[in-house]
Amino acid sequence: MEDMYGIKYSRPDVILMQQNGIGVAEVAARTCYDSFSNSENDAIKYIEKNIPSAELLQEINGVESSLLLDDLAWTYFHHSILEHINLSYLIRGTSRGVLQEHARHRIQAISVRSTRYTMSSVINAFVASQATQNKEFFIDKVLGFDMLVTCDEGYNKIEIGTIYDKLKYQSKTVQNFNEIAVAKSSLSLLDEFKGDAEGLFKALEDGKKKRNVGDAFKHIVSDNFKVDMVVTFNLRSLKNYFTLRNSGAAYFQIRWLAEEMMRATPKKYLDLIIKKG
Repeated sequence: MEDMYGIKYSRPDVILMQQNGIGVAEVAARTCYDSFSNSENDAIKYIEKNIPSAELLQEINGVESSLLLDDLAWTYFHHSILEHINLSYLIRGTSRGVLQEHARHRIQAISVRSTRYTMSSVINAFVASQATQNKEFFIDKVLGFDMLVTCDEGYNKIEIGTIYDKLKYQSKTVQNFNEIAVAKSSLSLLDEFKGDAEGLFKALEDGKKKRNVGDAFKHIVSDNFKVDMVVTFNLRSLKNYFTLRNSGAAYFQIRWLAEEMMRATPKKYLDLIIKKG
């Protein structure tokens, strides 16, 4: 996919990991009105005077439609009931730029791949490149990590080259750079593989990872970096998210993500939050 300026980007992948079903929301609504006997769903009728068993709860969570919820959502706009429905998505390959946009949606749970703990391979590639002072080695190695949402190889080489330049500058200004960059147990490898960038890279990758190497190198991260995350929305918040982000006015990358999330969302939920026709 391309943006309006002709730069090619990859789209994210989205999988729905868990859902607690619309039956829970109907139970919540009928608790308010004490109207369990009016439900078209037998499992919900039953709990008017009974504590549900594990099997019945499973049946409630499998409810596919609710006339009451449809009426509350589209006739009375009583959307607070939708807060009892939660959906969790696994998102892979969106960008840190999208992450900034996502953070503006207050009511969600979000867990994101940490640059602090997951940057070792990039730093190892830079340290290894210094064995032969070879910038192209670093660029080619990092290019193979597929860590940018942009798909144009020429463009990505420019960005990765900029990452190299930042690290090179820091390596010259910080006296103990290698001690910051690699685990203490790997420092001896720098002498062992002097002049052998490929051998050093492999040895560093096979060795102990620096636990929080990203603390010193977060400055290399741009909005173009791929991130993976798990997000959980209640259905009312998801309605707001789709309304704002599946819009032509939204930032194109988060619009793509909203589109993929909608594709992963079962119809029974969309029917309660997306106006028909």
